[in-house]
Amino acid sequence: MRRNFLYLLASAAVLSLASCTTTKFVPDGSYLLDEVKIRTDQKNIRPSSLRMYVRQNPNAKWFSLIKTQLYVYNLSGRDSTKWGNKFLRRIGDAPVIYSEDEAKRSEEEITKAVHNMGYMAATVKRSTKIKKKKIKLYYDVTAGKPYVVQSIKYDIYDPKIASLLKQDSARSLLKEGMYLDVNVLDADRQRITNKLLRNGYYKFNKDYIGYTADTVRNTYNVDLTQHLQMYKVHASDSARAHQQYWINKINFITDYDVLQSSALSSVDINDSVHYKGYPIYYKDKLYLRPKVLTDNLRFASGDLFNERDVQQTYSSFGRLSALKYTNIRFIETQVGDSTMLDCYVMLTKSKHKSVSFEVEGTNSAGDLGAAASVSFQNRNLFRGSETFMIKFRGAYEVISGLQAGYSNNNYTEYGVETSINFPNFLFPFISSDFKRKIRATTEFGLQYNYQLRPEFLRTMASANWSYKWTQRQKIQHRIDLINIAFLYLPRISERFKEDYINKGQNHIFQYNYQDRLIINMGYSYNYNSVGGSIINNTIASNSYSIRFNFESAGNVMYALSKAANIRKNSDGEYAILGIPYAQYLKGEFDFAKNIRIDYRNSFAFHAGVGIAVPYGNAKTIPFEKQYFSGGANSVRGWSVRDLGPGSFAGNGNLLDQSGDIKLDASIEYRSKLFWKFQGAVFIDAGNIWTIRSYANQPGGVFKFDKFYKQIAVAYGLGLRLDLDFFILRFDGGMKAVNPAYETRKEHFPIIHPKFSRDFAFHFAVGYPF
Repeated sequence: MRRNFLYLLASAAVLSLASCTTTKFVPDGSYLLDEVKIRTDQKNIRPSSLRMYVRQNPNAKWFSLIKTQLYVYNLSGRDSTKWGNKFLRRIGDAPVIYSEDEAKRSEEEITKAVHNMGYMAATVKRSTKIKKKKIKLYYDVTAGKPYVVQSIKYDIYDPKIASLLKQDSARSLLKEGMYLDVNVLDADRQRITNKLLRNGYYKFNKDYIGYTADTVRNTYNVDLTQHLQMYKVHASDSARAHQQYWINKINFITDYDVLQSSALSSVDINDSVHYKGYPIYYKDKLYLRPKVLTDNLRFASGDLFNERDVQQTYSSFGRLSALKYTNIRFIETQVGDSTMLDCYVMLTKSKHKSVSFEVEGTNSAGDLGAAASVSFQNRNLFRGSETFMIKFRGAYEVISGLQAGYSNNNYTEYGVETSINFPNFLFPFISSDFKRKIRATTEFGLQYNYQLRPEFLRTMASANWSYKWTQRQKIQHRIDLINIAFLYLPRISERFKEDYINKGQNHIFQYNYQDRLIINMGYSYNYNSVGGSIINNTIASNSYSIRFNFESAGNVMYALSKAANIRKNSDGEYAILGIPYAQYLKGEFDFAKNIRIDYRNSFAFHAGVGIAVPYGNAKTIPFEKQYFSGGANSVRGWSVRDLGPGSFAGNGNLLDQSGDIKLDASIEYRSKLFWKFQGAVFIDAGNIWTIRSYANQPGGVFKFDKFYKQIAVAYGLGLRLDLDFFILRFDGGMKAVNPAYETRKEHFPIIHPKFSRDFAFHFAVGYPF
């Protein structure tokens, strides 16, 4: 009955939309722009590259299929003063009425764009097809034969500039045999400009570079000449040679207000100090040590002006959390016809101290609770832009489903963590020059966590020392020099030991409910093709990201234990002060790509693999380092930690549904819906496996001849609310292939779906990949 009701409801909605004609609000004599197509006769000219020149596009389609917002708009009545009609029109899209003028302008823009590609004889023909009150618009591009550069000459009068460009000639974008592409010519102008700006030519811009293209009679061959024009401030001025500029005096102004006038005379200054020849001006108190300011400069007095050094200086000061803005200005010295530049590094202070509170709801396997935290942050602890943070957290949950024999059913957690981040590379015996070049930040952290459950009391203490740095704005590196974690269980319930730890000699439970020391180090690499912060891909652009992580634990301690001939404990493990330590290797690789279809739709996919190998002093991986599958960022037809390993169906114990190997793959079609809402259709696949065979995880071990048959598949729909700073995500997944069952009916729930069994709902922040 419920399924039939849903079918009837869906059918009614479809019929309602279909009955509301798309041309309801199209005036007589006008046409709804139903479709726009660009067709070319050359494979080198892709219609998608010309789409940006179309000035009028049809109403948007959800998932490139349905003009849902147009249908919503047409559900409104004729009376625009009624509240209901206003609301439908506000969330919908008004019909796009075909404009002959816009179509003509689009034709002209497309023609110009194709000409700029080198097809000077190209033509664009516009045609339409009309059916009732709808119109389809076509642009047919006939490219013709492209103009080809047969020779390149250079008209550069200045021997110094000519010498600089000759050194960089291998990077030239101009090649004999290339098409006469205006975009390539302009890119080479910018290349030359960047080269000269890095070699002292402070006032140079690409407008000083021009071209002459002479066509050979009755052919499509072109003789191209690149010209360098002489320097002029105004058109009426006499031309003169371009000059190189040097850095003269460098000044720091530490209390610059960006809301005030940009004139230096308006800056509020009360006092100053001189440090190594650098004047530093401030208002009331100098909040940064002078050495911090000078160490982040990437140029010095007497240097030839270099735009790259200026940008690196911006980047260096941008890493200082004590600063909000940085503005670097150059002013020519007023001494005759000087080629010297006075520099002013103008800094705006950020808010150094802050306190924040957070309250959240928790849900652990269906058990609801609440958590709260308070944190304090100081972004300039020692007047060197060091960031200090301390955070206190508490949580409480009521645990359901416990059997008799436990003293209570409450879960309480308390935790404190603190860290201090230095904006430079700290390591003994390292030179200052190396520290400046690597531009890494150093972080030291301490954490302590206290967990009181009916089954056990567990405390965890850890300390870490790590480095992070960014390379070319696209690559992020992180080195965890050392992480030390200590897990201590002072109390374990006898009932818990009887039911889980000792039952069936469960090796995973026994290993993870003993005192344990984890000493590891690691390295991670992140690359994002669009640069900047590594964030989730969006509809906005084509991009891809690569993530690699490697981790090693226990190897140094194992070597020392062997060298010292330490006795093993009763479990065959080496221990330090009676505490056994973990030993393993762990590696992960992840690739994600976003392909933009148009400004409203994109296609994204992701694949990842991970493996953790216990050896030496360990027979399994610590629970915190194991893999799990299912959840909002994995195979979304399963709840978190509810899938695998392998064909293991699970028995309700989270520890049993973890593994040493993980495979994940996802495909999403993302579409902008309306306002800040986006939709997604997705397919996920993956699972986890163990390296060794365990009695409590039947079917969980990885085997080359079986693993591909144990890959789970899910499909579903998602709704995302893009709030600019973060994205709220709601995903509903259905199981398609379930490796936990062998019978055809249950193994392929996509053929025989059961909503109560196969559906999983997920709420998360951010994209899944």
